[in-house]
Amino acid sequence: MSDIAIHVENLGKQYRIGALQQNRGRYRYKSLRDSIASAASAPFRAVRAMMGRNGAGEKHQDETIWALKDVSFDVKHGEIVGVIGRNGAGKSTLLKVLSRITEPTTGHVEIRGRVGSLLEVGTGFHPELTGRDNVYLNGAILGMRRAEIARNFDAIVAFAEVEKFIDTPVKHYSSGMYLRLAFAVAAHLQTEILIVDEVLAVGDAEFQKKCLGKMQDVSKGGRTVIFVSHNMSAVRGLCRKAILLSHGSVIGTGSSETIIDKYLDDSNKDTGLSVDFTQARRDADIGTRVTIDRVRINQGVGLWHGRPLDVEFEFTGIEDVEGVSFGIAFCNLDGARIMTLDSDLNGTRWAIQRGQKGIARLRIPELLLEPDHYLIDIGSRSGDHAGLEYFPQCTRVLVVPSESTPPLIAMRESGRGGVRFPSSWTIIPSEYNSVE
Repeated sequence: MSDIAIHVENLGKQYRIGALQQNRGRYRYKSLRDSIASAASAPFRAVRAMMGRNGAGEKHQDETIWALKDVSFDVKHGEIVGVIGRNGAGKSTLLKVLSRITEPTTGHVEIRGRVGSLLEVGTGFHPELTGRDNVYLNGAILGMRRAEIARNFDAIVAFAEVEKFIDTPVKHYSSGMYLRLAFAVAAHLQTEILIVDEVLAVGDAEFQKKCLGKMQDVSKGGRTVIFVSHNMSAVRGLCRKAILLSHGSVIGTGSSETIIDKYLDDSNKDTGLSVDFTQARRDADIGTRVTIDRVRINQGVGLWHGRPLDVEFEFTGIEDVEGVSFGIAFCNLDGARIMTLDSDLNGTRWAIQRGQKGIARLRIPELLLEPDHYLIDIGSRSGDHAGLEYFPQCTRVLVVPSESTPPLIAMRESGRGGVRFPSSWTIIPSEYNSVE
């Protein structure tokens, strides 16, 4: 096991809910007097607890949750391992245990090498101190020696782009300056093992790009990295191996491509990629000539930016109808239509006979919608105007990043979804290119 940097075996972390003492509904810390009184009354509490178990007194049972349970894995020296999972899966708790911030309840962890942790950007910064002072203070908190901080000081300041303000108290910094300096300190740790928690979730797009580039430099330097992120594009780019957590347990370990696909497949099960309209309520003339019975998007598997899109419309002819077309539209969460795909956009229409059942299939080779949530409109019509079926915002889907998604698009915050077409840009110099 000489090549193993991190060995985790049967790791578990249990938390007790409501274990903090309360005083008139507010949490308070225990004083020395409280501790002495608590120790003196312990035997009496034990008797009451026994009576409670026997049914002779009041019952009291603390509620507990397992943030981690039976977690086991190994990380080799020089590996870059991504840890992914939904909110509440146990990712941050795992990193706190690995960083020795939190003691495990069960199991054990063996770490071979000096560990640097970046769990919360800016931890240890004092608002009254200057940027220079905070570099040394924060570096010391994160485990750097003074000589090491001094050796990296110029690189830290240059990375953060705060040279003019390095001797100004950080309380006067903008949030972007504060974040850049905090990340710069942590990113310049010279450790064998680096543990990083979602550093790409803060800051503007340019800062995120810079963070990603620094993480790529770290990964090329031969250091062992444990990297938690919700940005699947960043995990794909940085990590060859990934660990998938769910409800505190490891449900998958392997290549990042395989584990990310499993995670995204599981995530998409909660979205409506298959919609059944057979029991849908139809008013007036809608659905009396041709019905859309079901719509299935990408076989119910998932939607990825940059990958093909397949949509199947199962239909039934109620009457003989000429010039039938089908359509699907993607809307943002405010209901504004972002993209419409009609079968008759290129003149494709069908004659459907009474009693006929069939499937109209749509395929585009590359879905150019940005990763985001979208509402779906489904419809059909006869000719140019006659509506046959219409189901506005009948389901919600999630488009997720793929291996071809640029990092800055993958990291874009939700709510900016739209279509991004590849394009060619050229600057043409004018013959009148000077201003007199």
